[in-house]
Amino acid sequence: MLTTTPVPDAEQHYKSVANPINVDPSAPLFIVLNASSGSEEAVTARDIIEAELNQAGREFELFMVTRSETITDVARDTVRRARERNGIVVAAGGDGTINAMVQATIGSCCPFGVIAQGTFNYFGRTHNLPEDTAAATRMLLGTLAYPIQVGFVNERVFLVNASLGLYPQLLEDRETYKRKLGRNRWVAWVSGLYTVLRYHRQLALTIEHQGKVSTLYTPTLFVGNNRLQLEQIGIEEASKTDNGELTAIAIRPINTLTMIGLGFRGALGQLGDADHVMSFSFKSLLVKPARFFGKKLIKVATDGEITQLRMPLEFRVADQALYLLKPAPAAKK
Repeated sequence: MLTTTPVPDAEQHYKSVANPINVDPSAPLFIVLNASSGSEEAVTARDIIEAELNQAGREFELFMVTRSETITDVARDTVRRARERNGIVVAAGGDGTINAMVQATIGSCCPFGVIAQGTFNYFGRTHNLPEDTAAATRMLLGTLAYPIQVGFVNERVFLVNASLGLYPQLLEDRETYKRKLGRNRWVAWVSGLYTVLRYHRQLALTIEHQGKVSTLYTPTLFVGNNRLQLEQIGIEEASKTDNGELTAIAIRPINTLTMIGLGFRGALGQLGDADHVMSFSFKSLLVKPARFFGKKLIKVATDGEITQLRMPLEFRVADQALYLLKPAPAAKK
């Protein structure tokens, strides 16, 4: 078990990644494996994880989630058990599964491990976690945990991104298509094009940032907390996620054809250069409906999981880091 305390200066806190925390090499592992898709891949992953940990002689408990709606309760119970045994919490699944586990883990003082199983795995790739299940399991046997940045929108955590407007709708449509056509990147792109062609709504928002208030009309507001994803689409502020800040991206009102063009620019890593795109970094951002009779509840996506949150929305960097078992960061030249 490790002990963490809130710090007044989040930026200095997240710069301390060169100083990892020691983890007890005999601490039991409490693993939650998302098997809700019903595929044989989850069973194979379970067998690999169990074989690796049994061979290493490491104590562990593994819980398979077969219904996605139960993962929140399973996550809370797993963290409770880990705290009682001075153990390590482990998420085995995609970015949504990792998010649910972090929601329960942050503030618990439990170290955190990941066995990435999803399609995009921005979180795992950003932190150089092995994509191979056996190698990722062996990574959990390490004794160093590094502090990583966690974002909040109201009381919900996010490690990769949080968004409202077009992007949550895109995610909903993508899941529908994946259930019908399979889970791969081509299905994601085709479903995204379909969403853009039929989406014509604009959000009317009031933004409070650094003591200034402004009105924003946009089809989507996207807040990034993942350097790799922001770099891939070409956002200049991507490096800010290593220094205790989040990055907001908004698109000015445009027609459908221009929106499709922005999608291609994002795929080419040039979104940040587009005239219709605005982006800025921040530590805290308050978002309200611009109209007096605006919606009180709004659909928000956090790491691919969609929920209804009550306005206003406060986006902020957590004052506590999450301590992640991962390879040592590469030395900066």
